[in-house]
Amino acid sequence: MRIALFTETFLPKVDGIVTRLRHTVDHLQRLGDQVLIFSPDGGLTEHKGAKIYGVSGFPLPMYPELKLALPRPAIGEELSRFKPDIIHVVNPAILGLAGLFYGKTLNIPIVASYHTHLPEYLQHYGLGALEGLLWELLKAGHNQAELNLCTSTVMVQTLTDHGIERVDLWQRGVDTETFQPDLASLEMRNRLSQGHPEDPLLLYVGRLGAEKEIDRIKPILEAIPNARLALVGDGPNRQTLEKYFAETRTHFVGYLGGQELASAFASADAFVFPSRTETLGLVLLEAMAAGCPVVAARSGGIPDIVEDGVNGYLFDPTDDWGAIAATQRLLSSQEERETLRRNARQEAERWSWAAATRQLQSYYRRVVARRPLSIAT
Repeated sequence: MRIALFTETFLPKVDGIVTRLRHTVDHLQRLGDQVLIFSPDGGLTEHKGAKIYGVSGFPLPMYPELKLALPRPAIGEELSRFKPDIIHVVNPAILGLAGLFYGKTLNIPIVASYHTHLPEYLQHYGLGALEGLLWELLKAGHNQAELNLCTSTVMVQTLTDHGIERVDLWQRGVDTETFQPDLASLEMRNRLSQGHPEDPLLLYVGRLGAEKEIDRIKPILEAIPNARLALVGDGPNRQTLEKYFAETRTHFVGYLGGQELASAFASADAFVFPSRTETLGLVLLEAMAAGCPVVAARSGGIPDIVEDGVNGYLFDPTDDWGAIAATQRLLSSQEERETLRRNARQEAERWSWAAATRQLQSYYRRVVARRPLSIAT
């Protein structure tokens, strides 16, 4: 099958969406499909055998890591040469509108997928009054697709409740080969704790953005004697967070990837994740695959992954004390922590990228089978 993938973000950017897409493209190519990626230009022309058609753009003011790449006629010409069987539009916003337009114009079936809960983001950037309008725009875009995919059951229901039609679940996936418990190391623990490996070590991995609510970790850190926090990642809120955590035992590590990231997960005592805006929380699965016990907000797609008291702990996201109590409970018993580690790894082993991609292929085939294709030349 020939698949044209439109995405507002791709390599070299690092985030949960890009992680999912790069593994998906890799496995689609391995399974014999051919993928053409339309994304903002990041200087790359190929990924795992798939051609990348980079579209020039400019940084988004409130989210400078993202580029706004505007649709242009050359995209239609490239599509006509590629002759795709299906178009997959990821988070249709700007560039994705070209995927929707050409899918309709050239009579190519369209699948869309929803990965970023933008209406929730608005609250964290002082734009909450626009939430209703944004849902209307999302509905108008997604309802152009024959199928809309979400990565958690909560988000399937949320989109359905807001009038988005033909919604189904695209199962989660995680790289269990890279993320493993046996990558725990004293060297990495020393690095994350700034030379104090004996102290309780809390870990956060992800974008340092206001919507991630990282500031909510501070009361947890302050309530646990000698606890240390390692923040792995970067983002527009870093300077604000550095000031906010200035008097605490917090280390801003910056980006880690590959085995370094896997070792960071495996070497920490707890992965603390307070965000309420997650459609899935891929980073949680990576922590669990590495055997790192999770303390996370009971919100969004997170309860699909974390079973409270079995493979991690969930807390009421409106209750600071609930987060503190969950983390204290986790750190108080080595035996219970080891049980959570084993259960977390077992849960992660159920969700391979190969299985998630095969499910996606079945969705593609179902959509393509519904009507014949006729592509303009």
